[in-house]
Amino acid sequence: MIEWNPSQYMRFGSERTRAAMDLCRRIELTHPKSIADLGCGPGNSTRILATRWPDSQLFGIDNSIQMIDSARKTSQKCEWILSDFLDWEPASEVDLIYSNAALQWFPNHDVLVNRLFGFVATGGALAFQVPSNTFPAVRKAIYDISTKSIWSDRLLSARNAFSTQSPEFYYDTLCNKVTRLDIWETEYYHVLESAESILEWMLGTGLRPFLAGLATDTDREGFLSELREQTAKMYPTRPDGKVLFPFRRIFVIAYR
Repeated sequence: MIEWNPSQYMRFGSERTRAAMDLCRRIELTHPKSIADLGCGPGNSTRILATRWPDSQLFGIDNSIQMIDSARKTSQKCEWILSDFLDWEPASEVDLIYSNAALQWFPNHDVLVNRLFGFVATGGALAFQVPSNTFPAVRKAIYDISTKSIWSDRLLSARNAFSTQSPEFYYDTLCNKVTRLDIWETEYYHVLESAESILEWMLGTGLRPFLAGLATDTDREGFLSELREQTAKMYPTRPDGKVLFPFRRIFVIAYR
C-alpha cells in the first residue's frame, strides 16, 4: 500500500475541504442517526459532518494508518476505523454514507457504488464527490510523461491506480435503485502561489502512485523535473504573481 502523508495532504487543506463542505451542505437529511465518512483522511471532512449533525454517531473509515492516526489526534467524537472500502461493512444500515475525494482510488465503480448504496438505510443517502474524468492539465501531463519509454513499463500500475467516471455513468448505475438522484459538476479555480504549488498539491494525491513506482531518488527527481517544466508552461503566472489551478469535480447524492 502506498503511504499517505497527512501533512502534505493538508498543505492545501482549505482548498481540499471546500468541496467537502459543498457536498455536505447539499445533502437533504434532517437528522441522520449514523454517518460513515469513507476515506475520512485526517478528519477534515468528518469535522464538517460533525458540525452539521452534532448528535449523529460518526464513523471515520480509511485504509491509511497514517491518516487514521492523524484523525485520532483531533478532538472529533468519532469511531475511527482502519479498513479498505472493499472490505468495510457496517454492523447495521447507515443513514448517510459520505465520501469526499476517495472513491477514485478504487476500480469498478459500478460494483463499488452499488455495494455502498446497499448499506444505506431507508430514507438515507449515499453522497460522494470525485475528481471529474475531465482531468486537469497537470494530471494529463503526469500520464503523458509516464508513457515515455524510460518510465512506461514501471508505471503501468500507477496509470491504472486512479478511476473515475462520467456523471452519466453514475446516473445509469443508480437511477433504478433510488428515490431521487442529485448529480452536478463544479469547477473550482484555486488561487495558488505558483506553478510549483500545483506540483506540491499533486504530491499529496495524484503523484503518489507514480513516484512510488520509481525505485530511486534519481528517477523520481527526473520525473518531477520534467513535470515541473511542463507545469510552468501550462499554468502561466497571473498579473498578481499567482496562478489559477482549475479543478473540476463530480458530486452525487443518491437517496434511498
